[in-house]
Amino acid sequence: MWDRIRREAKEIVDAEPALASFVYATVLSHDTLERVVVHRVAAALDHPEVPADLIRRTYEQALSDQPVLAEIFRADLNAVFERDPASGRMITPLLYFKGFAAIEAQRLAHWLWNHGRKDFASYIQSRSSTVFAVDIHPAARLGRGLMLDHATGGVIGETAVVGDEVSILQGVTLGGTGKEHGDRHPKIARNVMLGAGATVLGNIEIGAGARVAAGSVVLRAVPAGKTVAGIPSKIVGDADDPAHSMDQVFDPVI
Repeated sequence: MWDRIRREAKEIVDAEPALASFVYATVLSHDTLERVVVHRVAAALDHPEVPADLIRRTYEQALSDQPVLAEIFRADLNAVFERDPASGRMITPLLYFKGFAAIEAQRLAHWLWNHGRKDFASYIQSRSSTVFAVDIHPAARLGRGLMLDHATGGVIGETAVVGDEVSILQGVTLGGTGKEHGDRHPKIARNVMLGAGATVLGNIEIGAGARVAAGSVVLRAVPAGKTVAGIPSKIVGDADDPAHSMDQVFDPVI
């Protein structure tokens, strides 16, 4: 993957010399993919009060403490490349897609949160929300191989859990009902697809391989392998590997 990304970076420099300094600073001056991810996220979150260099050094601490993050970066990047036809190249989400950057920023915030540095974690959440237009609580638990497509308007609450290989489109909310404290947010099993504008509320489970249609409001648990749609949602059919197929068109059961 890293060799391919470097090759694609050199192709950008050859084709678009005006971007040469950007590509060199972002990709070609680094010796590993994880350093590129850290640099890109830190640069996006840069602010005079909390500069990119501080964020970068903090993320390097997280990588040293939790080396598996390097594998997770690759799984997330590969998820976008394989599922999003707009990516085209492996390097595209790395350079340009804010959904990918927002997920990796949350991974830093999550590490900080779990190490008792909740104010720094909350700062990363707030800054990421401003920059990427998506709000993911630092305590939320995210699996690997995630695709957050477009990302704009997404909200993932404090006690939400998102499993591996999940695809989430823009405007999705994983929220509470407003009536509960404690564990109050949805649990999304692996290989689920959440369509654009879907709202899932409360401590309910969306079963493995389920599909939530765009614009749906989900208030009750969804069985594995089913498609739900509507307000409030109801089961309208089956789902077949939705997170990977990204098939949002379904034939409802009449």
